[in-house]
Amino acid sequence: MEGIVEGDGSGAGRYTLRPTRLSNEDILFCIDVGPESMVELKVAMSPNGRPSTRLDSIKQAILVFINAKLTINPENRFAFASLGKSASWLRKEFSSEVESAFAAFRVLSANSSSSNVDLTSLFRVAAHEAKKSRAQNRLLRVILIYCRSSIRPHHQWPVIQKLFTLDVIYLHEKPGPDNCPQEIYDSLVDAVEHVSEYEGYTLETGQLLARILFRYMCMLLSHPQQRCPQDQLDIPKPLGKKLPAADSMTTDDSITVSGKSEVQNIRN
Repeated sequence: MEGIVEGDGSGAGRYTLRPTRLSNEDILFCIDVGPESMVELKVAMSPNGRPSTRLDSIKQAILVFINAKLTINPENRFAFASLGKSASWLRKEFSSEVESAFAAFRVLSANSSSSNVDLTSLFRVAAHEAKKSRAQNRLLRVILIYCRSSIRPHHQWPVIQKLFTLDVIYLHEKPGPDNCPQEIYDSLVDAVEHVSEYEGYTLETGQLLARILFRYMCMLLSHPQQRCPQDQLDIPKPLGKKLPAADSMTTDDSITVSGKSEVQNIRN
């Protein structure tokens, strides 16, 4: 949104925002179903008494997101896809009904095979849907949840086509001989910058804690047309900033996401 400065000629001015109407959103969730989506989380139990997996928590976090988004604006709509070697539809029709998420989740399951990941099909689908959304004065956003620590996704997409906004939540293992989460994170940041019409966020964690996923999903409630750059994002504020000895204290789930112009060191 653009701002204007009003003044009386004395040099003093008042900054105001131009009135603007935010577009209703069509949000496409794309969920990684690689074998690492079945990694068990710490201190998390599913309703059946079994340990919760990443995929279980992803489903729960998406439901929280959808209910919150519909509370903000009942005109928002959602569709669902899975990501194996490439993207495929789970629920193609965009809907404002929460039941559409349950229907998608009933056919969502992890894939035991690991393979190269091509995001081109996801971007092609998103671009096609974005044109249909624009025809209805709506805005398309893709939220990709990626879980692989050793497979760097690739794509072939022309830089001139920025028809939608891409957000990424990257859930990864700690760096090791077989894992390269830093390289994968960097490639995801590049993909977001490459395809996004508005400011897209890339959020990551290597901790097996469901609350971090839920925190990130809440951060993505922000409308793309109202966002600040990610390197200026300061919510939620870490507890350490509110304590006197902030420099010497860290919390076990604190996450620092660096600016996109810098290389982020994945600490987890």
